[in-house]
Amino acid sequence: MARLLLLTAQPGAPSAVVASLEFLEHRVQVAPPTPSSLLRHQDTDLVIVDARRDLAAARSLCRALRAADAQMPILAVFTEGGLAALSSSWGMDDLILDTAGPAELAARLRLTLARSTEQKESSAAPAPIRSSGVVIDEASYTAKVHGEPMNLTYKEFELLKHLTQHPGRVFTREQLLHEVWGYDYFGGTRTVDVHVRRLRAKLGPDREQLIGTVRNVGYRFVPRDHQDTPDPAAPAAS
Repeated sequence: MARLLLLTAQPGAPSAVVASLEFLEHRVQVAPPTPSSLLRHQDTDLVIVDARRDLAAARSLCRALRAADAQMPILAVFTEGGLAALSSSWGMDDLILDTAGPAELAARLRLTLARSTEQKESSAAPAPIRSSGVVIDEASYTAKVHGEPMNLTYKEFELLKHLTQHPGRVFTREQLLHEVWGYDYFGGTRTVDVHVRRLRAKLGPDREQLIGTVRNVGYRFVPRDHQDTPDPAAPAAS
């Protein structure tokens, strides 16, 4: 059961959509069409904006709601004549005609809520990467070794993150240039060697072998539990 907030200046006005809300198994609260109504109902899962009459005010309300909460799903109710005023600037997630019945309204609500959940999950901050005493937090763009912050440049951070995200996988210098520096980078592969050398120095003597060299190929991240067996193809220094 979702918690719906209906913003309308005419809660008693006849509308198939408004009437359909009474038949759905959702908790519906009705409030004036102002941005402050959302602040007073912060437990809302989805906002329904009544755009049947004052289109300009409804558009301003949708934009204000979007500015107040970028992730709040917004569904607007229109008359067929009001569709001509629609544009991407409204900032809403979906719309429905005021003649829609309970089945269509239920489907619209279900799809809008599902998309909102997917967007929130995809935008959630990734969990820190932890391996062999190294912690990489992409949300705060920080890296630590032995609990001590590493003073990394942007590309050093990106290179270390990329390697630790794929433990054991060997990357050629060309692959690292493309995947870390980007395809628009025109520098030589030597810059990869320079950044690896700096990373090893900042990891310290106890952790520098986490970045292993594969002779004549490239580099890989070697977790501590994989370093017990010597790899003749991966000397400690480049």
